Order: sequence, then C-alpha cells, then structure tokens
Amino acid sequence: MLEKLEFMLALAREKHFRRAADSCGVAQPTLSLGIQSLEEMLNVALVKRSSRFQGFTPEGERVLIWARRMVGDAHAMRQEIQGLQRGIGAHLRLAAMPSAMSVVAALTAPFQKRHPGTRFTVLARPSDVVVSLLHNREVDAGITYIDHDPIDDVTRVPLFRETYLLLTSRDNPLASAKKTTWADIASLPMCLLTRDLQHRRIIDSVFEGLDLETAPLVETDSAIALASHVATGRFVSVVPKSMLNALQLGDLQTLPIDTPTVTHTIGLIVSDRYAQPPSIRQLVDEARRLCPPELLAA
Repeated sequence: MLEKLEFMLALAREKHFRRAADSCGVAQPTLSLGIQSLEEMLNVALVKRSSRFQGFTPEGERVLIWARRMVGDAHAMRQEIQGLQRGIGAHLRLAAMPSAMSVVAALTAPFQKRHPGTRFTVLARPSDVVVSLLHNREVDAGITYIDHDPIDDVTRVPLFRETYLLLTSRDNPLASAKKTTWADIASLPMCLLTRDLQHRRIIDSVFEGLDLETAPLVETDSAIALASHVATGRFVSVVPKSMLNALQLGDLQTLPIDTPTVTHTIGLIVSDRYAQPPSIRQLVDEARRLCPPELLAA
C-alpha cells in the first residue's frame, strides 16, 4: 500500500509516468500497475488517462492528500525508531534557496558534529518550491526568507539577516567607492539572477518602489555565469550577501547599497501541520542556538 502511495506522489511531482518511475527506481510498467492496483482497491479512477499524463481526478487529488500524510508519517516513524536505536535520527531532508547554501552549512555542520550519526540530503530549490516540498512532506525542513512573503503553518527560526550588495569588477570606476545607492545603479548594464528566485523579485520590488526602471542585459540561474559576466567588466550585479561564499570573488568587488538599506531575514522553517520526530525538534533547537540574539528577540 505504502509503495503505491509513493508512486502517486512521484507522479504528482514529476507529472510524467517515465520520470516518476525513474525517481522511484522502478520500471514504468511497475509504476502504472501499482497505481492501477490502488484504483482497483479503492474502486475509483485516480488518474486521468490518455497517451500522456493529464492530471488526477478529484478522487485522485484527495488520495494525494492522504498519501502525503501517510508516507510522511511512515518516514517520521522510521526516524523516531532509528532515534531510539541509535540516538538522533539518521537522515534529514532539507530544501533551501540556492543563495542560502552557506547558511545551510552553518546549521548542518554543527548539528552533524553534535549528532555524528545524522545524514543530510540538501536540495537547492526556489523559495516557493521549498515551502511546497515542506508541506507535502517531501522534505523535513526548509531554509528560506521568513519575513517577505507569508508562510502559513510553520515554525520559523531566524538564522541570518540578508543584505544586498553591488557586485562589480575591481577595475570598474565604482569599485573605489565605499557605497552606492539604488538610484545610482539602476541605469547600469546588469547581469541578474532569474525571476523565479525570490531575492531577484525582492530586488525588482526595490527598484519599482523607488520608481526606477532597470532592464538587465543578462539573466541567469547560475552563480558561476553571473560572476563570469561581471568579471568581464561589462556588467554589474546586485547579489544577496549570503551568496558571496558561492561566488569565489577573486577579482570582483562588492559595495553596500543604501537609500534605502534593504534587509530580510533568512531562517529555518518546519511544518506545523504534522507531528515532528525528535530529530527535527533537535534541528530546531540547533537553529535557535545559532540564531543571533537580536534576531531571536525580534
């Protein structure tokens, strides 16, 4: 039963029979037969069938809700039993914004040192996907902005105060300045990260709020591509401070941007919709130990 529900969740995630089967490590006929067996057991169609995946029936959507709960509970049960046998749970799944990976390491490294039996799987996902994975019980915790868009039904622990910096080459005339402003950089040739990333949407909203127009000449979802373009001296960029460790600055220079100074908080989130195993509660405790006092008080 549990395996068939996992097939349903994989199909909902991949929206493609072959890719869903691959993600489950089975052949496509095995996945199809498993879902058909579930339909026969419940005596109802769950999947809209044609030559390709067309979605789920209303009954299928309801089964997905139960599947997430049951598969998640089974995962939590395994974690708790492993915790009883070996101490803290053995495997935690985290999803985080790509720019926040240095924040992730600041949490996972001391946690793993404190609990050496713990293994982590860390996924880089856009912020809206992080929340979706969390509530669908496909990850155990997330790291994302916690004060920009509302996030319902979560426990949140602040970890880092994000600021935004101008990234430029060292031979750019701006590199000798101590700081710059949003108005000063709006007309510069820019290379920015893509709009599916929340910090890009934050940057866009700052320009819009100041009634400034900007049109990046290059957009990319790769930190390496962004840094490479800025290194040519032709482009500048606006990047979150949390991203600097991933950029390997080399010949690049950063400047604070003010007027206004824009800050947001990155933190750990865990879902309140389900009971959490001891390992997740321990992870929340670790995050609270790491949280700067001024952020925890806020």
